[in-house]
Amino acid sequence: MDCTTSWATAVQTVWTRPWPRLFSALAELPDTHQILRQTCRDFADRELTPIAGRLDREHAFPLKQVQELGAMGVMAMEVPEELGGAGWTTWPTCICVVTLSCLPLCASSSSQSLYIGPVLKFGTEEQKTEWITPFTTGEKVGCFALSEPGNGSDAGAASTVARQEGDEWVLNGTKAWITNSWDAAATVVFATTDKKLKHKGISAFLIPMPHPGLSLGKKEDKLGIKATSTANIILEDCAGFKIAMQTLDSGRIGIAAQALGIAQASLDCAADYAHKRIAFGAPIGKLQAVQFKLADMNVAVESARLLTWKAALLRDSKKPFTKEAAMAKLAASEAATFCSHQAIQVLGGMGYVSDMPAERHYRDARITEIYEGTSEIQRLVIAGQILKEYQA
Repeated sequence: MDCTTSWATAVQTVWTRPWPRLFSALAELPDTHQILRQTCRDFADRELTPIAGRLDREHAFPLKQVQELGAMGVMAMEVPEELGGAGWTTWPTCICVVTLSCLPLCASSSSQSLYIGPVLKFGTEEQKTEWITPFTTGEKVGCFALSEPGNGSDAGAASTVARQEGDEWVLNGTKAWITNSWDAAATVVFATTDKKLKHKGISAFLIPMPHPGLSLGKKEDKLGIKATSTANIILEDCAGFKIAMQTLDSGRIGIAAQALGIAQASLDCAADYAHKRIAFGAPIGKLQAVQFKLADMNVAVESARLLTWKAALLRDSKKPFTKEAAMAKLAASEAATFCSHQAIQVLGGMGYVSDMPAERHYRDARITEIYEGTSEIQRLVIAGQILKEYQA
């Protein structure tokens, strides 16, 4: 069965049965990853690309499209089917993220995954049912509150504190730059429970939103990812449910996939324009200077892709992936920044105006080198892992 036939079968299969969801249905078909990629691309072309510029300009959260993706299973791909998810692994999840990440909901879906991750791994069965299942449909989104005004990369120095009062934990502090904050129905907040233990004395707490003692700061006016809300979360004697500490390794694979999608979209935009733009009687793609740019962009994209897939496959194989996740995140985020820059150079003046997506890619790319750990932090993680390997 070729991809075209499989795709037609997939459409018929999906829309004639209500459950399991789209990607569970696709799992039964051959050429699954190709179909998955095409599914996401078709959805993006139909539902997101036509409105991407408007969402960016208006700072509008694409709730309708998020709900549609939730109904398809995209907002909870790694969540088990019994909790309402698609039950897929890291690699196909990355395929979806790469395909959709050049569009305005990429940061929202990444934040959703970060919210679900610790609840899925450490929550009780009751917590999973209450705080994951309603979030798999896209009707509700969650947010992940780790960073603070004074310790973005030094997560072990959390000044937000939690103290136990009877059967409750009470939190006080401020979390900063929290994606989805104004649209979220719940948040996972990291707080210090024992300062003497430093990073080992940090726990995660699940807090419904809105909730007594929890308030939101103003929406930040950001350089990019403008369709998602970003704000401070202020906790003043706010009660929360303790779950556990969660590492950022898995989240870094997700950001690598997001950055990879932006890099690929930048390359696509530049190559398409180079093919169509006529100068001096020929397409500018015939110029060696433009060809060199396209070649360098493609090398950066494919290098980042291989590192991202390797990290995802290691995680799916339940092997150590800390170094590989950091390498993927570093390579992909720097590829996104590089490729989006080069795309604007290829497009010239057209790349500087919002009529073309190149300038949005350029703005959106920059954050991928910052959140989930800056490029400098990734290099420290990579070097630390290398030294451990050689010591062993």
